[in-house]
Amino acid sequence: MEIIPLQKETAIVAINYQSIAQKLKQARELQSIMVETVSEDTGITVDRIHFIEVGQVRPSGDEVLILANYYRHDLRDFLDDKRPAPFEQTDLLYRRHGNDFSPNDRRSIQEFLYLCEIESELESDLDIKKLRFPFSPQGKYYKGHGENAARALRVFLGYAPNEIPRNLFADFRKIGCHVFRRRLENSDISGLYIEHPIAGHCLLVNYDEDIYRQRFSVGHEAAHAIFDSSDSVVVSFRQREGRYSEADLKEIRANRFASCYLMPPDQLPSVSTWTTDQAVHWAQQFRVSTESLSYALMEAKLIDKRTAQVIRSVKVHSSEKIDPEAPESLTDRQKERRLELLKRGLSTYYVNLCFEAHQRDLISAGRLGEAFLADHAETREISILFGRAIQYDA
Repeated sequence: MEIIPLQKETAIVAINYQSIAQKLKQARELQSIMVETVSEDTGITVDRIHFIEVGQVRPSGDEVLILANYYRHDLRDFLDDKRPAPFEQTDLLYRRHGNDFSPNDRRSIQEFLYLCEIESELESDLDIKKLRFPFSPQGKYYKGHGENAARALRVFLGYAPNEIPRNLFADFRKIGCHVFRRRLENSDISGLYIEHPIAGHCLLVNYDEDIYRQRFSVGHEAAHAIFDSSDSVVVSFRQREGRYSEADLKEIRANRFASCYLMPPDQLPSVSTWTTDQAVHWAQQFRVSTESLSYALMEAKLIDKRTAQVIRSVKVHSSEKIDPEAPESLTDRQKERRLELLKRGLSTYYVNLCFEAHQRDLISAGRLGEAFLADHAETREISILFGRAIQYDA
């Protein structure tokens, strides 16, 4: 192919093409995508992509648009050097934990960040107000930080002392977190927190876990948003609650926050002789795993290790667990489809937010499809599932 030196082209000089080239290459490499794969999926030749990335040719406007969409980035991330795209955060994430994420998981994480950014902009456009949770930890007792923050947030959100939070995903959205659930191939990862330069607090919960573990995981990641935003990125690995080493103070604090938010210590049952039936009953009452329940009871000194083993020996049956974003009012087929969308990161809150923006003419039908990571046919299917209309341009 012919290589046209940049200095000889007559395109608009205000655009920083070297910066575009660097960002396009970085976007691809951060997702561990081979040039050949990009070429096959986009129709842009391997040589063309290579020469664009090394700055030997200038991409056309259509090529930048195609590649931005392919890499799940806003087009402005490449064209506007003043726009703070999350390259630094994802670079930090993979420098710390690169071996823990497959190419598919990296792709999932980029789509998660893309959804967070869209959600943030739509909330702003729709003038959706978030609550500011004013909490500052005192002292150096990290477990105490978690306990106090959990207690304070429950009061802040208006919970009665004995009230059990039903939809933690909605709770943390109220205080400004972008919460998405997405299946990751690495089942050892329960979730992650990223401080997005535009969207702010972004929480990803691994949908590979069952709904009760996801409830605990979102509480854990919310604690990182409350306490550890200066770290930019935090990856939480699946471990037994309470089994972090003493050196992992931030993880211990996050676990304690999640436990106390779900199961306030003063609301834990005092049972003289625990049976497996009681274990299932109380786990279902709090909507937590029997494992989480056992550690909360041990922390409160209400049971010993032997009793904890009895409690952990049974599980709440999956058919009895309730997902707040796939309510019982749905038909079996509707619930199945909703769960499929959740697995891809499309929460009920997010989907309805997008439809609301579309209804108010804030985004087009085409942009709606982009927001759903879907083609025309699937976008229409989602609209039917949610009972919403799509307005197509004349």
